[in-house]
Amino acid sequence: MTVRTATPDDLDAIMALERASFPTDAWSDAMMRAELASPHGRYVVDEEAGRMLGYGGVRAVSGAADADIQTIAIAEHARGRGRGRTLLRELLATARDRGARDLFLEVRADNPVAQALYASEGFAEIGRRPRYYQPDDIDAVIMQLDLVAWAAARTSMGSVAGSGAAADAGACT
Repeated sequence: MTVRTATPDDLDAIMALERASFPTDAWSDAMMRAELASPHGRYVVDEEAGRMLGYGGVRAVSGAADADIQTIAIAEHARGRGRGRTLLRELLATARDRGARDLFLEVRADNPVAQALYASEGFAEIGRRPRYYQPDDIDAVIMQLDLVAWAAARTSMGSVAGSGAAADAGACT
């Protein structure tokens, strides 16, 4: 597993995984291209043997008190091996390094695997957005993480980014 910062050259592979993971509400190429180019975000990819198996992104404006996980997706055949957790922890570390104290995300209410991953890292549900994911009419579960407490816990355990655990979110947002 190799995790690295995404580049514009990764757009096609990211979009193929995006469409496979989120068939009814995938982002457009233009939206993803803008995300990859934004100085306020960081996207990472997980590669193995030159093949992209996952990606994720965080919007974390340097010096801002809060940040947002934008998306995480893992290829279906690569799920359940800790790849989602590894990407998530990399994004959390990025937000922390940019000064964020709180991290937010939305996750589909019909994705208990992703919700469990987020909860295992310390995220807590703080609300819901009814019928947020369209055209499926699926609620969004809004979750928040105290990033300062998360970083302190990881430091006391001897690893901020840590190694992947067994839980894996698959298509997370």
